[in-house]
Amino acid sequence: MQNRRALLAAAPLLLAARAGLAQGQNQGQNQGQVPTPPRPPQAPPAHRPAPPAAPKREKTAFEHFLDGVAEDAKKAGVSSNTLTAAFRGLAPNARVLELDGRQPEFTLTWEQYRDRVVPQARIDQGRRLFQQNRTLLDAISTRFGVAPQLPVAIWGMETNYGGNTGGFSVIEALATLAYDGRRKAFFRTELLAALKILHARHVPLAHMKGSWAGAMGQPQFMPTSFERFAVDFDGDGHRNIWDSRADALASIANYLARSGWRSGEPWIREVVLPAGFDIEQTGRDKKRQVQEWLNAGVRSRDGATLPALEAAVLLPDAPNGPSRQAFMVFNNFNAIRRYNPSNFYTLGVGLLADAVG
Repeated sequence: MQNRRALLAAAPLLLAARAGLAQGQNQGQNQGQVPTPPRPPQAPPAHRPAPPAAPKREKTAFEHFLDGVAEDAKKAGVSSNTLTAAFRGLAPNARVLELDGRQPEFTLTWEQYRDRVVPQARIDQGRRLFQQNRTLLDAISTRFGVAPQLPVAIWGMETNYGGNTGGFSVIEALATLAYDGRRKAFFRTELLAALKILHARHVPLAHMKGSWAGAMGQPQFMPTSFERFAVDFDGDGHRNIWDSRADALASIANYLARSGWRSGEPWIREVVLPAGFDIEQTGRDKKRQVQEWLNAGVRSRDGATLPALEAAVLLPDAPNGPSRQAFMVFNNFNAIRRYNPSNFYTLGVGLLADAVG
């Protein structure tokens, strides 16, 4: 009886053991293998020191210079993105410094200079362009009060009517000259103005080209001149003196208008001087009323009546040599001269304007 009770008490344990054995066999059959016991824990890997950091490159003197320019530009409202793009990979341009350091002595006579800058081919092209753009030029003249042939003449003198605007990066050229040129302060001011032009998106960086000295676009404006005189005449929201003929020509007219141009007055007239004329009376700043010059025997070469205005008599080569041409120059001569402070240049513009218009 006791044995029977013991067997009945052990039965559940035997059944559980058999069930566990069966479950283990089923799992082994399902997995294809008997579970392996866990591996003992492994020791952590030995600590390896980090490789030494590469030594930090010292900035060049030019890079420190650009940092200073960037600080000034940020104060003027130029964005960090504009500065990063403008200064990326920038380095001094040796060719710019070479050109800056070897400016030639001006040794041409007036006649040599005249024949070089006002050849017949330039006159003929100017006449064609004057007629092709007459509607535009008349609109510009109406707005700014400048004779329509004058912007064409300056356009021709500066870039041969847009055909030679220069292939230097303006930012690179100005940065080079501001860092190591003969007039560092001047070119630093121009560089800051150029960065503001980029920030305002008047021209993409890659297209901001000009002369080795930073003169830009078809009118060859320096950046500070662009800020003061460039206009958006075609109404597209950009003052694009590189690609827009309307903007370029209107900007030239605006420059003249704001330099003292007087609407309806002449700029130069070629004159004949009487025998024995005292050349000490000549000079751009020695002005008299035209009637006084007439009383002294000065006459218009073509016989036309000279206007009753104040004027000076100019001998281009005086006092360095004889000149075969003499000119009476009026107030508008000085307005043109503010574009380029050279008597030869201003006379060349005046003659080209007369021939074109």
